[in-house]
Amino acid sequence: MFITLEGIDGSGKTTQAELLSKALGPDTVMAREPGGTEASERIRELVADPKLELDPVAELLLFCAARAQLVTQVIRPAIADGRDVVCDRFSDSTAAYQGAARGVSVERAVSVNELATGGLRPDVTVLLRIEPQRAAERATPGDDRFEREGVDFQRQVASGYEQIAKRDSNRVAVVDAEGSVEEVHARVMEAVEGARE
Repeated sequence: MFITLEGIDGSGKTTQAELLSKALGPDTVMAREPGGTEASERIRELVADPKLELDPVAELLLFCAARAQLVTQVIRPAIADGRDVVCDRFSDSTAAYQGAARGVSVERAVSVNELATGGLRPDVTVLLRIEPQRAAERATPGDDRFEREGVDFQRQVASGYEQIAKRDSNRVAVVDAEGSVEEVHARVMEAVEGARE
């Protein structure tokens, strides 16, 4: 099963992806975006650099380049081996961040993602929903460009995620990200088990 976790910065997505990966067992492949391959990690450094100013289309294409490498080198081989894959972010992040919040358009971001992934889509996407101001209060201050964008930018990203959740309601399971780590993990597990049925 290919499972992705999505959400705005500070939603707890990375923590929940790690817990889910452990819960699914030792054969589970854990990946993060951008990253997971040598080329993708280098692209991650580039797009996260707070000193760098990127055109929104250039940013979109860089994320998709990193994703193409991850899909080819890690995700598809793991799926072919019959292993579960848990990915901390995937194509919905690009649709929400670059498509909706950066103004490239969700449709255009989805189209470029289709090319980058060869049409690979998650079996289920867990979208961790939290109010952006609340997420900002509980987030650990980071030093990447996206974490420095502020609450208004995260509101635009959250709006993009809501569009995606409505459009792909059969694939996207919206989970309340408020509460303890354990409470949210239980909700994530329920969503994943529901998708397996």
